[in-house]
Amino acid sequence: MHASASPYPHLLSPLDLGHTTLKNRVLMGSMHTGLEDGRDLRKLAAYFRERAEGGVGLIVTGGFAPNLAGWAKPFAGTLSTSGAARRHRVVTDAVHQAGGQIALQILHTGRYAYHPFAVAPSRIQSPISPFKPFELSVRGVERQIRAFVNCAVKAREAGYDGVEIMGSEGYFINQFLARHTNKRTDQWGGDYSQRMRLPLEIVQRTREAVGKDFTLIYRLSMIDLVPDGSTWDEVVQLGKAVAQGGATIINTGIGWHEARVPTIATSVPRAAFAWVTAKMKAEFLAAGITTPLVTSNRINTPEVAEGILASGQADMVSMARPLLADPQFVAKAAAGQADLINTCIACNQACLDHVFQNKTSSCLVNPRACRETELVFRPTVAKQRVAVVGAGPAGMTAAIHLAERGHTVSLFDAAAEIGGQLNLAKQVPGKEEFHDMLRYFRRKLDTTGVNVHLGTRVAAADLTGFDHVVVATGITPRDPRIPGQDHPMVLSYIDVLRHHKPVGKRVAIIGAGGIGFDVAEYLVNADEAGHVHSPTTDLPTWQAEWGVTDPALSPGGLSTQRPQVSPPTRQVTLLQRKAGKPGAGLGKTTGWIHRAALKNKGVEMVGGVNYEQIADAGLMVTYGDKRAGATWIECDNVVLCAGQLPLRTLADELLANGRKLDTDLHVIGGAKEAGELDAKRAIDQAAWLAARL
Repeated sequence: MHASASPYPHLLSPLDLGHTTLKNRVLMGSMHTGLEDGRDLRKLAAYFRERAEGGVGLIVTGGFAPNLAGWAKPFAGTLSTSGAARRHRVVTDAVHQAGGQIALQILHTGRYAYHPFAVAPSRIQSPISPFKPFELSVRGVERQIRAFVNCAVKAREAGYDGVEIMGSEGYFINQFLARHTNKRTDQWGGDYSQRMRLPLEIVQRTREAVGKDFTLIYRLSMIDLVPDGSTWDEVVQLGKAVAQGGATIINTGIGWHEARVPTIATSVPRAAFAWVTAKMKAEFLAAGITTPLVTSNRINTPEVAEGILASGQADMVSMARPLLADPQFVAKAAAGQADLINTCIACNQACLDHVFQNKTSSCLVNPRACRETELVFRPTVAKQRVAVVGAGPAGMTAAIHLAERGHTVSLFDAAAEIGGQLNLAKQVPGKEEFHDMLRYFRRKLDTTGVNVHLGTRVAAADLTGFDHVVVATGITPRDPRIPGQDHPMVLSYIDVLRHHKPVGKRVAIIGAGGIGFDVAEYLVNADEAGHVHSPTTDLPTWQAEWGVTDPALSPGGLSTQRPQVSPPTRQVTLLQRKAGKPGAGLGKTTGWIHRAALKNKGVEMVGGVNYEQIADAGLMVTYGDKRAGATWIECDNVVLCAGQLPLRTLADELLANGRKLDTDLHVIGGAKEAGELDAKRAIDQAAWLAARL
C-alpha cells in the first residue's frame, strides 16, 4: 500500500451529486438534541460547527416541524417563516465557515405528536402518545403538503444546502404508507398506489419549488418492524418512485418508534441493518437508478463503515451518535488515528434518554456534546501537580483532560489494569462496546502523558507533594445483612464478573437494578467455563431472537414465527425488595429491551420480597410489609447485587490531614455518590472539574 494512500479509501472518497460534491461518504444522521427548540440557535451552531470542522461530508439537523400540527411537542423547533429563516442563518454560516454542508430535516410527527393538535391519516392513537390525532380532511392533507414545501423553501432561504424529508420511523408520511395506520377510502388511502401519493407529492412539489441545485434527501422506511408494515414490493416501488421524482439521495430508516425490536441500542449488532440497504441497492442497479443510497444504524467505527461501502451495500453511511461521541471522527480516520476515536457505545443514556425526559442531549463518553459553548478545556496558565486516585471512568477522564490542559498528572490505582467497573461491564453480553471505551482511554492516557501507576495503593501520606488530589476511588458493594450470607453458596457480583468463580445451574440474584440485570444477562448466556455466547456479535442469532426477517418474506420484516431463543445456560430468579416492576429504574429507552431479553431467557423477576435467610436449602423470602408467604427459593448460588456505597476512606484520611474539600481535595464519581454503575455521572463530574482546576 502506498504510504500516502487513504486508510479508508471508500469512506473518504468524494461523492458527486451533480450540483455539488460531498467530500466524503459520511452523513451525520439527524438527532434531536433539544438545541433546536426556541428562538436562539447559537448553541446549535456551535455544536454543528465542531462536527463540520471534524470533516463530516454532510450534516443533517434534528427534525424541524413544517407547521404547528407537526410539532413533536409544544414550542419544538419549527421553520415556516422568513423570520425563522433569518434566525437559522447563524447555523448555516457556522457550518459553511468550517467548510461543511448541512441539510435541514423536515419532520412532521403526525400521530406521534405530544400535543392535542396532532393530525394523522386516520383517527388511530399511537401507543407512545397520550393524544388521539384528528383525521385530516382532503383539504387538510393538501395543507400539510404545502407546509413541507414551504419549509424546504425557507430552509433554502436560511442558507441550508438541502433538506431531508423524514419519511420513516413511523412519523406522519410513514403513517400514510401503512395499512396499519391508514384506513382512508379517498384518494389518499386504499390501494398502495394511493397510499404512496403523499410522499411522492411532497418530493415532486418540493423539487419544483427549490430548483435542481439543492440537495433533497428522502428518508425511506426500508423495514418497518411493526405488524402490518409495508411489504418489500411496496418499499421498492416507493424507493424507485422517490428517486425518479427528484430525490438526490435516499437515506435508510429502520423500524417505527413503537416497534418492539431494538434498532440502535448497544445490544444490537454493529451494522445490523446494512443488508436491507444492500437489497434496495440491488433493485436500483437492476432498474438503472443511480441515486445514492445511505445505510444507517449501529455503524460506529471507520472499519465497519469502510466494510459496508467496499462491499457495495451502500453509497454512504449515516452516523449520528458516533459524532456526538467524537466530532473529530472523520478527521481522525483520515489521519490514520482510528484508535484515538472516542467510540459511541450506543448506551442511549445521555442522548435519547435525555430527549425523552425533556432535557438537552449530551453523550456519556463526551459530556461536551451539545455544551460546546459551556464546557471548554482551555490551556492552563498556572501549571500544577495533580494526583488522581482511581483509574475508573471518573479518574481517567479527569486525568486526561487535566493533562491536556497542561497540568502534570499522576494517576494511581491499586488494580493491575485501568478501567475500574468498566472491566465488569465489558463481560456482559450486549456490552461489548466497553472494550472500545477502554481502548480509547488507554490511548488517551498514553498520548496526553499522564503518569500511570497501576498496582499502587496510596495513602494520604503518599500524596503530600501534590497541589491537588482528585479522589475517584469508586464504590464498595452494599452489605444487605441477610442472615446466613456468609454461606459458601453466596457470591458477590464482583466474584461472578471479575473473578469468574464457578456458578451452579440455579441462581437467585438479590437486587434487580442495573447490576442485577447485567449479572442475570451474563449468567443465562455464559457456560460453566465462563465462555459467553453473545447475540450482539452474531447477527443471525440476534435476528432470530428478536423475530427480524427479510421484508420480502413477511410485511414489515417481522417474522410470523415465534422468536427463536437459545435455551438459557442457567435458571435465574431476579429479586428486589421494592414492590413493582423489576428494572423500573433502567434507562428510559433501553429498559424494556433488557426486560424483554431476560424474559425470553426464562428469567423469573419478583418484586416486593424480604430476604429472611440463606441456608443449604437456598434463599428464604417473604412478601410485603406483613412478611407473608415464607418460601424457599431452591438454588445452588445466591449472587449479591444489592447496590453500592461510596468508597471514601482515602478522602476522609486526606480531610483529617488538613486538605480542604473543593479547594485542594476533590471527590468525584462513585466515591462522591454511589449509583448503578453510573459512568455517565462520573465522567460528567470529572470533565467539569478538569475544565475549572
